[in-house]
Amino acid sequence: MDLKEKINILVLMGVSGVGKTYLGQKISDFYNVPFYDGDDFHPKANVEKMSSGHPLDDEDRWPWLEDLNQHMQKQTTSCVYACSALKEKYRSILSKNIESKIKFIFLNGSPEFINERLSKRKNHFMPPGLLKSQFDTLENPENAIEIDVSQNEEEILKMLHRFFN
Repeated sequence: MDLKEKINILVLMGVSGVGKTYLGQKISDFYNVPFYDGDDFHPKANVEKMSSGHPLDDEDRWPWLEDLNQHMQKQTTSCVYACSALKEKYRSILSKNIESKIKFIFLNGSPEFINERLSKRKNHFMPPGLLKSQFDTLENPENAIEIDVSQNEEEILKMLHRFFN
């Protein structure tokens, strides 16, 4: 059974630097389904705020999450999204009217491990200094599959494929 038969909308979630975009693109390529990066849906003001070293607050996130949900509701084929979805109320907004079609995969790792990854990342608007604010905001999801990203890439992809097959 492939992704198209099993899940309509897959959301890879977690703090910045866990590999949401990278793994989302890998899954998209393997299963031949569309991939959407939640960062691409941020309004310019959010990107500017984060780029200047200031964390987003709930008021900044509401329109972004609602836009993502509207985009998800329009999907007619299975697809993959990368989105931090740090709080339960954010995940509720994302899944509004599509609860039976959406599945969250929580990509998790220690702050030290993720900080090391972020320090090597180039050309991204989110500075490593905001990682603590993301961990402070993060509410571990109860209804998500959790994957430890400190494993090597091959192991992570095996876990994802086992989940889909």
